[in-house]
Amino acid sequence: MSVTKAVLPLLPLCQRLLPSRLAGLSMALLKATALEIAILAGHLLLYPSGITQERRAALPPQGSPDTPHLPTETHPPVVLLHGFIDNRSVFVLLRRSLAQHGRHRIESLNYSPLTCDIRTAAELLGRHIEEICERTGSRRVDVVGHSLGGLIARYYVQRLGGDLRVRTLVTLGTPHSGTKVVPLANAHPIVRQMRPGSAVLEELARPAPGCRTQFVSFWSDLDHIMDPLETACIDHPDLLAQNVRVSGVGHLALPVHPAVAAGIRQALDSEPTGVAEAAEAAPAGGLTVA
Repeated sequence: MSVTKAVLPLLPLCQRLLPSRLAGLSMALLKATALEIAILAGHLLLYPSGITQERRAALPPQGSPDTPHLPTETHPPVVLLHGFIDNRSVFVLLRRSLAQHGRHRIESLNYSPLTCDIRTAAELLGRHIEEICERTGSRRVDVVGHSLGGLIARYYVQRLGGDLRVRTLVTLGTPHSGTKVVPLANAHPIVRQMRPGSAVLEELARPAPGCRTQFVSFWSDLDHIMDPLETACIDHPDLLAQNVRVSGVGHLALPVHPAVAAGIRQALDSEPTGVAEAAEAAPAGGLTVA
């Protein structure tokens, strides 16, 4: 699979000189950029609401007569994990979409932007998931991770035994094989871990025989954070993984775009083949299984 990136001038005169296909790509890039700016503005307004950790109901003491009967649901709880320098507010629309379609046990985990190690964040995620399983009576959970959040969740699954707890891991614009974007950001240790060839990514490339988690990776042909674009795809011989291409959507739009939300719901509700069926049923410009 190969994706050709194009940085196209947006001036009308230049567009008239370009072939129609390139002009179309230019317009798609312009629309995606405008959408990214709008989403960024909205997210800045919502950001303060997601700074604090989500409130969770406490369990009564063990053996207490007030201990409720924990119902068994068809769907396991969903854990949402945000990206770098972000918080749980990025999932407001996705959370609403999941809840409207029967997913009522949804929880978000905030990790500090000062976190300097993916391994440490993955351990925190593991403790969080164990607490959810204890509180809800569920044996496994589903996880949706945006950008860095997907990489943290993947490390937990592959390197910390998390495949026992995570049934399906959905990643959105996650640099699975490393991104080269913004070299100046290397000052932050966790950014260096997201670079091609880092020790963390080399760990994730190691054999993972018997991994029980299903992976679904959504990647966009206009994701400005992924360099190269294909880095958001999972390519590992031991993992049950599907890569779903999203057309005309930028990095920030992945957690909020309706077509992506529909694909996520299908990935969580279906067997692996269900993702391909969802992509085939999506409208033009929607999703494509890579």
